[in-house]
Amino acid sequence: MGDIYGAERLIPVKSVQVAGVSFRNIGEAGLEWISDLKGHVVVPSILNPAGMDLRRWNNMGIDEEFASKQMKVIEAYERLGIFAACTCTPYQINSCLANRNDHLAWSESSAVSYANSVIGACTNREGGPSALAAALVGKTPLYGYHLDENRKPTHEIFVDMELNGSSDFGALGYLIGKIVKAGNPSIHLNKMPDTDELKALGAAMAASGSIALYYIKRITTSPSKYSGFNETISLDKKDIDSVFEKSVGLDADIVALGCPHCSHSELAQIGKMLEGKKICRDLWICTARQIAETNSDLVEKIERSGAKVICDTCMVVSPATDHYKKMITNSGKALVYLPTLCNVEAGLASMEECIRCATEE
Repeated sequence: MGDIYGAERLIPVKSVQVAGVSFRNIGEAGLEWISDLKGHVVVPSILNPAGMDLRRWNNMGIDEEFASKQMKVIEAYERLGIFAACTCTPYQINSCLANRNDHLAWSESSAVSYANSVIGACTNREGGPSALAAALVGKTPLYGYHLDENRKPTHEIFVDMELNGSSDFGALGYLIGKIVKAGNPSIHLNKMPDTDELKALGAAMAASGSIALYYIKRITTSPSKYSGFNETISLDKKDIDSVFEKSVGLDADIVALGCPHCSHSELAQIGKMLEGKKICRDLWICTARQIAETNSDLVEKIERSGAKVICDTCMVVSPATDHYKKMITNSGKALVYLPTLCNVEAGLASMEECIRCATEE
């Protein structure tokens, strides 16, 4: 990898996040390759989401053959010493994995964006094999986002409306990704987003484009020297509304939240919205197992409605999604990937609208 990208040397990494976990994505060839590997990781390493809830897979409609192959993938990674907490939000379950100025080798696009932009660490968007190599040697080549020269803002984005909630920020990210593609946007907002909104923004930009780093005043520190922007762009309410207008409407046969995985705060919001209600169509809430286990009261509260709190996976990487034709979500990332990767028609709505769709005939 270093030779390919012209890196001068390898540098140590603080942690690694390994992609290529869902058997849906890697297939028999990937399972065979991982199973044949020998060695042990030398830095803290964690997995990306798998293709199912590792404990309640039958509750998702996953067949036994897929479940058996998926567990073999997990076991192969565990033999290498990788922590099988299958999540796209490793920073939510272990803050020690990344701090400002740390060099990392992370794979999942939304996690890479969050690490570079919010935490202030440095990581490229690694593929599964390159991340695994970094885990085994504890180093990664010095190129890309590990160098200040590649972290300079390239586009200036002015947003002329007040955004509220992860879905608004997901819609904004959906638009910016399509415009900026692989650049580093500097975004001017009317309000300071919270961590869940930042998570949604970065995830959508990484999915609709390939943005791995963005700048927001008082959140991301810009390199000290950069020579202006390639382009200045303005977006307003009409632009944001155009993303929501793509919605499949209330005739969706499933509602899904948690792409990227839901935080404690999001579980609390969902639990409050579902209090005293029963679902009339399938409702998935995807989260990391550690988040679910430390918030078991919230999980119980949510599931009293008939909703399913699903761990270790999400609607984008699980074959369980194949059972559905139309999905409503509050995720700009899922809005991109559901039609392209899962052949499922998707629409974007606020969390409140998603809960209403799931609970009202």
